[in-house]
Amino acid sequence: MSDTVDFDYQLAANEVSFSLDETLYPVDAVYGAAYLFVDRCYVFLTRDAESKVGVRLRSKHDSDDSKMEGLAGEFANELLNQVLRQRIGESTAKIREFYMQRAFFSGTPATSTIDALLAELDEEELADDPLEISVPWEEDGSSA
Repeated sequence: MSDTVDFDYQLAANEVSFSLDETLYPVDAVYGAAYLFVDRCYVFLTRDAESKVGVRLRSKHDSDDSKMEGLAGEFANELLNQVLRQRIGESTAKIREFYMQRAFFSGTPATSTIDALLAELDEEELADDPLEISVPWEEDGSSA
């Protein structure tokens, strides 16, 4: 027995259609893949049955069957990519949350460094102009 599953699709004039099982391809992965194809073809999604999403890709230009088969294959590959991205995102969510909390809510040295630099600039300005009176650059006398 073979453990492989064929990707079944139906060809029509300038379009290819297929049905996807949501237990294999979550609807968010289908949306992600469909979004990447909207510049190359018209994408139509339907609810074929419970846990089934129908996908129809219609070419924006005249295409032959081989190009439509290639488009279906590319869509299938992108589906796998989207499913993997989703799974990696779910498995690393806690790590990303930890890093974001650490970056925003801990007493980072970057904040104290910025405060120290601002204080240093204030001290330099006060040393140059003890009365803190601004002199316009035209009256500065340093220009020629």
